[in-house]
Amino acid sequence: MAVSHLDSVKIFRHSAPYINSHRGKTFVLMFGGEAVEHVNFANIIHDIALLNSLGVRLVLVHGARPQIDQRVALRNMPLRFHDDVRLTDKQTIECVKDAAGSVRSQVEALLTMGLANSPMHGSQIRVCSGNLVVAMPIGVKDGIDFEHTGLVRRIDVDGINDHLNDGSIVLLGPMGYSPTGEVFNLSHVDVATQAAVSLNADKLIVFSEQEGVISTEGKLLRNIEGRQLQAMIDSPQYQSQRAILQAFSASLQAGVRRCHCVSYQDDGAMLQELFTRDGAGSLISQNYYEQLRSATIEDVGGILKLIKPLEEKGILVKRSRELLENEIEQFNVIERDGTIISCAALYPYPDDKCAELACVATHVDYRGANRGERLMDAICVRAREMGLEKIFVLTTVTGHWFREYGFMPATVDELPDKKKQLYNYQRNSKVLMLTLN
Repeated sequence: MAVSHLDSVKIFRHSAPYINSHRGKTFVLMFGGEAVEHVNFANIIHDIALLNSLGVRLVLVHGARPQIDQRVALRNMPLRFHDDVRLTDKQTIECVKDAAGSVRSQVEALLTMGLANSPMHGSQIRVCSGNLVVAMPIGVKDGIDFEHTGLVRRIDVDGINDHLNDGSIVLLGPMGYSPTGEVFNLSHVDVATQAAVSLNADKLIVFSEQEGVISTEGKLLRNIEGRQLQAMIDSPQYQSQRAILQAFSASLQAGVRRCHCVSYQDDGAMLQELFTRDGAGSLISQNYYEQLRSATIEDVGGILKLIKPLEEKGILVKRSRELLENEIEQFNVIERDGTIISCAALYPYPDDKCAELACVATHVDYRGANRGERLMDAICVRAREMGLEKIFVLTTVTGHWFREYGFMPATVDELPDKKKQLYNYQRNSKVLMLTLN
């Protein structure tokens, strides 16, 4: 579908807050050798160059398993694995060096490309790599000597930060070096995880074959909380995704704020994930002992306590306990350690393909941490699932907050007929409207 000039402007405006928030942040991007061989990889490289131009500090970690397999096969050597970890003897490590070096050169060449019809035309991107990963041998495990297969011992944080501070992209591969001069074959998942943890990265972004983390029912899981990961890791049904789930779990536990999983097959998936509200893949975030959920009758007392100060100031319309009990199914809440700290309600007008957003409130002690945005995201998901096209809000004081989220000024005449009949002209609330994409 063609995108009009106005649509392009709208997309750019909506991405501006994300551009600002990502600038100066450190992202670790992880992709396997399968991604490098895919036809869409050139587009991913272009998107990586765009992130670099927007001031994002980038560490790329690539794998090379299929490339290593190809070289092992060419030498008529057997593929040897134990628990899905390659056994690397002296002959195999030569294949690893060859394959990893080839992939690294391919990535560097694509990032250097400056053709006139390329998104990187005129750019000067520096790519740095080297002995930035210190490794150690796995040794003997289950009676099997893994020889030149290793684990990450240490990430050279100072060395990587020196390159990042110079505006360079840092490229790490599936190899590490020991202080004794040995070369070890590493899991690129291990390298990416340890890099994200050691650098205290803001994000770990994983490119996978699928569009994200897929549920046992075959559906994309758009939002996953850290507390859910261990059960998923232990489940045989997530066996194929276990390695990246373990990477997400270790990263979040070590303080990485957010992880993302997007497809390397979908053009623009990473940009959509980073610069739009709905994203394109899976977002995995920390669990701060808070739960965003639909409200139940047991939440009525907590909601009343939360909204009472705002009602007394005239910011919210007063609601009785009986009214709230009757309308509780319209509410979403954020609960923290048994206390309702944020709430919002959605009242649909199905015939008009729209809904009213009302009773938006966050406890004064918990404002300024994106809880309002989390609630709004959940409300928008509910509205889309109902087949609605717009959300409107009537407000007297907090119009600026809704404007920041994307609501635009509207008139009373644009409200559904049933709502227009109830409009309080003495209160003179401003009407703001959000069009759902």
